[in-house]
Amino acid sequence: MTRALRKAHRGAVLTFVLAGLMCGTFTVRLPALAERLRLPESSVGLTLLSWGIGALLTMQLMRVVLARIGSRGVLRAAAPLCAASLVLVAFAPSFPVLAVSAALFGMAFGAVDVGMNAQGSAVERAYGRPIMSGLHAGWCVGAISAGLLGTGAIALGLSLTAHILVVALVSVPAALALSRLHLPDPAPETDETDEAGRASARARRRLPGVVYLLGAVTFAAFMVEGVVADWNGLYLIGTLHASEAVAALGYPVFEAGMLLARLAGDRLRGRYGARGLIMFSGAATALAFLVVIAAPVTVAAVAGLFFIGLSVATISPMALSLAGTATREPGPAIAQASTMGYAGLLLGPVVIGFLSAAASLRLAMGVAVVLGVVITVAARLLPASRAEIIPLPVRPAEEEARLRTAA
Repeated sequence: MTRALRKAHRGAVLTFVLAGLMCGTFTVRLPALAERLRLPESSVGLTLLSWGIGALLTMQLMRVVLARIGSRGVLRAAAPLCAASLVLVAFAPSFPVLAVSAALFGMAFGAVDVGMNAQGSAVERAYGRPIMSGLHAGWCVGAISAGLLGTGAIALGLSLTAHILVVALVSVPAALALSRLHLPDPAPETDETDEAGRASARARRRLPGVVYLLGAVTFAAFMVEGVVADWNGLYLIGTLHASEAVAALGYPVFEAGMLLARLAGDRLRGRYGARGLIMFSGAATALAFLVVIAAPVTVAAVAGLFFIGLSVATISPMALSLAGTATREPGPAIAQASTMGYAGLLLGPVVIGFLSAAASLRLAMGVAVVLGVVITVAARLLPASRAEIIPLPVRPAEEEARLRTAA
């Protein structure tokens, strides 16, 4: 393993940490923003919707952008813009401005999310072994750090604006420094200056069907994560009659399970294979959610949330990793799978809301059990040839030159 490749791996991990920190800061301080602007719950929901639509729009556009400038170019521009748009959120004086700022932040974050996963795929394929779950563990570290920093800022009496501004001011130079560590994306295999090359390029842009199957797996996994993130507290309080203090433990416990699983995910994938591990994880997710739904006491439900985190954590990293191996250029495939995944993240809480209003929240949470089964069935349909890391098919001299460029 060359020194440049180790640097690229370190840069990819830290990019995930930075993205988790920025997105986590927005999430953690949104209640304070709502309080400052005296926003009702409906306006908070619209703010989150604006963020999500912005992210989805950019993610879909990344199919074209990544094919042109690669993940390194995307991250070099999008990560500093993400930090800058976070400042706009901090200074928003009214709900309309906040909604627009959230949409801009979502657009920048969407580009960062796809870019960092494409960069992770490029590094993973240069390694020739799984590393994507470990990269996503970096996201968990960043998100947890955002929560701890938010708690510390509140304890120290630091204003909302000052807190977000500090995070943004630290994030901009960090993003620029990390861009120097990123690996260039694989070069196209053909010369697109002649008719045959252009035809080959058009064929590459037509993504194989397995990418959409992996996108469906990502959709289901993200939908489960969204259900837990947005509804676990209300479920613990409203259905199991837990106190607010106990209910507040639900999401951190879930994230702790996610972090532990992602730290071990690459080793488990190496031992059992991606296809088998996704199938097992989907079934385990369904079973763990059944425990939470059937739990008669709060302690059992909170423990169930930990096991949901353990079960679902490695599914989306593996699905995105496999999407990155579906074509020589991983960016467009990862952009498509990511877009489908974030659609699930947005749709899940909405579906639960409608079903809980029509029946009950306990019954509505059963959707996550169905999603776990869907993941298992979809993984069973994955072609065996697409279930492992496919190293980049380049000659040693070309690979060494590419890594020297990253250095």
